[in-house]
Amino acid sequence: MTNIDKALDYVADGMTVGLGSGRASEKFIRALAASGRHVRCVATSVGSAELAKGLGLPVITLDDVSHLDLTVDGADEVDPRLNLIKGYGRALVREKIVAAASKHLVILVGPDGVTEKLVPVLGTRGKLPVEVLRFAMPVVRGKLEEMGVPSTPITRDDGELFFSDNGNPILTCQVGPIADPPALERKITAIPGVVGTGLFLGMADAVLIQNGDQLEVRQKPAV
Repeated sequence: MTNIDKALDYVADGMTVGLGSGRASEKFIRALAASGRHVRCVATSVGSAELAKGLGLPVITLDDVSHLDLTVDGADEVDPRLNLIKGYGRALVREKIVAAASKHLVILVGPDGVTEKLVPVLGTRGKLPVEVLRFAMPVVRGKLEEMGVPSTPITRDDGELFFSDNGNPILTCQVGPIADPPALERKITAIPGVVGTGLFLGMADAVLIQNGDQLEVRQKPAV
C-alpha cells in the first residue's frame, strides 16, 4: 500500500475534501478522481483546481461550505511532533486557510525526498517561505533582517517577481534550526504587511510516510 492509497482510506462519500498543491497532492487528486468517490473539493491553488476539474471532480470554494471534513496535502519539513514547514510550492497561505477550515489534515511524505523532509527540528533545510503584500515588501524585509532572518523574493524563470494566486510576492527566509517555532511565527506575523508564513504548527493529524515499499503512519501526539 502506498501513502496515496492510505490517504484514500480517510475519504468517504459525501465528504468535502481539501486538495493540496504540489507533486504529492497532484498524485492524490488523480487517485481521488479515479476512486469514484462522491465528494466535493476545495482546492488550495489554481493549478490544483484546474487539475481536479479536468478529472471530473466537483470543485467548490469556501463561499460554498462552512467547513471541510479532510484536507490531504504535502509538506517540505515534518518534525517529530508533526509540526510542518510548507510553501516551497508557493501556495502556503491558501494551504493554511484550507487546513484551518478542515476537521483533519493528512500530510503525504515520500517516496521522493523522505530523508530531507523528516527533520529533527523545523528549519533544518534552511528555508521558510513568507507571503507578503507587495507594498510592504521593503519594510517586511527590513524587519526580518533586524530579527536576523535575511530574505530574498522568489522570482520567475525570467527574473521577474513571482506572485502567488493571491497576487502577493513570496519571500524565502534564510533560517537555521528553529528553537521556538511558535515564537518565530508570532514575531513574523506581527510585522505589518505579512500575510502568512509556511509554519504549520499543531495542524497535522496524521503524516503518511512512504519510504520505498514501506508505509509508516504517524499520528498527532496526544496533548
